[in-house]
Amino acid sequence: MSLAQLHYTSASAASADDGGGGSGAHFTAVSTGLPTQVLAEAEQLLRYEPPADAPNRLTADQLRSLPEAFSFSALPDGGHLLSRAVAFAGHGTLGFHAHAVHLTAGTRLPGDALPITAWRSPSWASTPPDGGAPERISTLPASAAFGPEALNDFAVSRSPWLAAVFADLRRVCEDPSAGRLVLVERHSADVARWIALASAVLPADDAHRLTFTTYTRRPAHSPHQVVGVLPQDAPQDGGSGAQALRVRDCAGARPGEPVDDAWAETCARIWRNRSPELFRAAAELPGGPFAAGPLAVTALCAGVPLGAAERAAAAEWAAERPYALDEERTHRLADALTDPDLDRTPHELAAVALLLTALDGRAPATVTGSLGALLVTEAVYGADVSVAPPGRSVFTGPGGERVAAALVEAVGDDLRTELTTGGPASPGAVPGHSVGRAVQLLRIARLLDLDCAELLPDVVGRMARSLLDEGAADCAEVLLDLLDEQFDVRTALLGELDRIAPQDPSATERLLSGVALPFTGAQALPHLRMCAAAPEARASGGDDRVKVLNAVLRAGGMSPFTEPLVLRTAVGLVWGDGAPTAGEARLLLAGSTSDAHRTAGTWSVLVAAALGAPADDPEAPELAHDLLRGFPREIDARARGALHLLEFARDVRSGAAGPGWAEQARTLCAGAEPVEPGVREQAFGALAGRLLDPDRPEAELYAFVHCDDPDLIAAYGSAARRDAVLARLRSDPAYVADCFTVWSSHPHAGRAWGETREALLSGVLRPVVRGLSAGEVAAVEEAAERAGSSRTAEAFRAWNRPDGFRRRLGNRISARVRRS
Repeated sequence: MSLAQLHYTSASAASADDGGGGSGAHFTAVSTGLPTQVLAEAEQLLRYEPPADAPNRLTADQLRSLPEAFSFSALPDGGHLLSRAVAFAGHGTLGFHAHAVHLTAGTRLPGDALPITAWRSPSWASTPPDGGAPERISTLPASAAFGPEALNDFAVSRSPWLAAVFADLRRVCEDPSAGRLVLVERHSADVARWIALASAVLPADDAHRLTFTTYTRRPAHSPHQVVGVLPQDAPQDGGSGAQALRVRDCAGARPGEPVDDAWAETCARIWRNRSPELFRAAAELPGGPFAAGPLAVTALCAGVPLGAAERAAAAEWAAERPYALDEERTHRLADALTDPDLDRTPHELAAVALLLTALDGRAPATVTGSLGALLVTEAVYGADVSVAPPGRSVFTGPGGERVAAALVEAVGDDLRTELTTGGPASPGAVPGHSVGRAVQLLRIARLLDLDCAELLPDVVGRMARSLLDEGAADCAEVLLDLLDEQFDVRTALLGELDRIAPQDPSATERLLSGVALPFTGAQALPHLRMCAAAPEARASGGDDRVKVLNAVLRAGGMSPFTEPLVLRTAVGLVWGDGAPTAGEARLLLAGSTSDAHRTAGTWSVLVAAALGAPADDPEAPELAHDLLRGFPREIDARARGALHLLEFARDVRSGAAGPGWAEQARTLCAGAEPVEPGVREQAFGALAGRLLDPDRPEAELYAFVHCDDPDLIAAYGSAARRDAVLARLRSDPAYVADCFTVWSSHPHAGRAWGETREALLSGVLRPVVRGLSAGEVAAVEEAAERAGSSRTAEAFRAWNRPDGFRRRLGNRISARVRRS
């Protein structure tokens, strides 16, 4: 059959062929029989906006590098429009040409091909057809752009985003009101590759229905389910309902949030394993359209490693369908689930228990035996298992008592040893540092009537440390039950947590955000109260982190003057492992005495704030001045040298620096190595900026020019190119004369100065002078004569003459300036 086609072209693009007689974008060729309503809908879908930074005149390579808007769009009548829009270079303008095929309701591409396979098909036209009639096409043959290895390589390159994008795709397909997925890529071809990955993982019907566009400037107005944008057009997450946008910036930083979607994670792992053929194999197994079980079972049987949630999904699926797998695949699944090198969750173990029940009596003993051994081993020696032991009724009756006695004989000594030391009882044993493990051991000990009362104080101490190091994980509920049951344990545990909270306040906050510890009683517990109040303080304080810190301190109920350690806790909660800005650090120092910061140990955070400040932070030199006086004994020699370098910048700007600026800067730098880039730039920039002032001490300028220090002189060159200097040059003739005099002087002072002054004369001063009016140039000459002599003015005039004459006078200029 012949595909119905549309060619839609902007007036600027059409002008290359028809003289540009159109008044705007219009159809240049349409297959006969297309309804008017389809054309009206197509006009809204085929428009193309080039990137905002695209110039009107482009080379052929630049034109080809512009993004392609390859789209599959749904029409109100149930039909679809598959289109490709590209930029088109007309006469002095940049237009576009769109080529589309129309699919009526209920039809698909020939051969049941997925829409994305037509990306860069040779059948697409980039210009309007000759004669105003589309050429007949019956198919859109796929290009070689999506070969198996190319897609595998792309999937591996996008590993951090795979699961998140697939999870969003699932929501888009399952719920039409879930909004749209926006993919941010630097190239529209990469968005097309994402669609190809998605088409492989989605159920067939969803893959054929998925609407998309690889490029648009206005994602918020796009009707497509998946929308591709360039980084400069990326929107923010937001909206609700069908207007919601879920933005995945695949051109930016790697995402850090976990993806709670076993189906999406399994798809991602299969693509990372370069095994897309498994998607077709999994589709043959029973299950819902987005069921994780069939995929996870297929992947595990093929040797693809999966996470705990995905393994649990595989076990649950197989437990519901114990006859769905043949004997060989059942063996492979069991081998994958019982791999000894895996870290397992309670959810996975519960799923394995369901599978064992389902297979009991149906599967070979080798399968059920391995699953049973796994469950027993994990219950007794598992590192992160928080599954509660069975009830005492399990051990009733003679048989149960014999089992309990055998368990005491087998594991009793190991239980007591691990409760005593918190470490492995023997090589290979699991350390007992997590709270879940401690609770599990205590309950197993109670179940087996082991006497462990004398061990409880040490156990509580280790539990507090483990809670901060590892968190409560899935054992929060059993921990709270334990605290409700034993008041003495609760008092001791909360007191220990409050004592060690200043060592790691962020971990304490994470703990309290996941476990509602009952510390609202009579105990003071200032650090725990501060950690609990931190999230609300951040929400109300916004970007004002000092305000957040004060709110956290108030929640603790103790002043840093009476209990300095609350200052450490507060600083850790607000800034974590980072450092405050120099301005924030000055407020912290002013809000508490240096003695409080010294006792709390937070003085080092203030030092880090000064040394880590950017080069243009005016607060850093002031902070350095305060720190050198507040902590003279605490700061080491290297950091003290860097602070002195910042203080030097402060003194140079204020006029308090003693003579010999260049030598001071070099000496201070040598004593502070390795110097932080911001500190070096702050000091050198201050020196350079001061030497660029007309009222500078000439002796300092002379010493600077002859120091021949490449870094110092490079800083001067950079400072001379700043906007403030350029603005002054354009508005102050006297300043132009002054800079010409300096930059024309001392040609033999050294290589660094020689190269810098020549670059400033040609790259900075000459463009400015060329932009001056004749009157302004005359004012410069007068200023040069006032500041220097007639020879200086003559040298400026000679320098400002056309290039041919200026070259003949080049050697004379420097001589005249030197004599003047």
